[in-house]
Amino acid sequence: MTDTIEAKVTHRFKASPERVYDAFLDPDTVRQWQVAWLQQSGLKGEITACEIDPVVGGKFLYADMREDGEARHWGTFKALHRPSKIAFTWITDPSEEDDPSVVTVIIEPEPNGSGAVVTLYHEMDAQWAEYIPQTEKGWTSMLLGIDEVLLHRG
Repeated sequence: MTDTIEAKVTHRFKASPERVYDAFLDPDTVRQWQVAWLQQSGLKGEITACEIDPVVGGKFLYADMREDGEARHWGTFKALHRPSKIAFTWITDPSEEDDPSVVTVIIEPEPNGSGAVVTLYHEMDAQWAEYIPQTEKGWTSMLLGIDEVLLHRG
């Protein structure tokens, strides 16, 4: 990526930083929040794959069925610092393999409470500038899905 742009979203969770961090890496929890955010987005939420190798250099794959076929999202973990940081490549098309987007999730304790504040940065090639609002909307929905799952798990 020569010229890059960045989508950025922030979300406050009632759950602790440790619980939020774990929600990104535990396959059972990821399946639950994937369904939640897809349904919030008006989609069926039919998960076809959720594979996670939660180590630096490990890979992940999320896939779900949509009207026009299977949507696949995959990448490689670049940084895992429990409970404060997760970074990974984000790929949605094989053409992006050689120059993937990079997502960094910063998880901080809520300053005045027991929850967490997550700031997610999605760095991508500048050619995708018109997709910043759509990207931010998608990540906001995913964070809301995580929040919903964590709230219902107590």
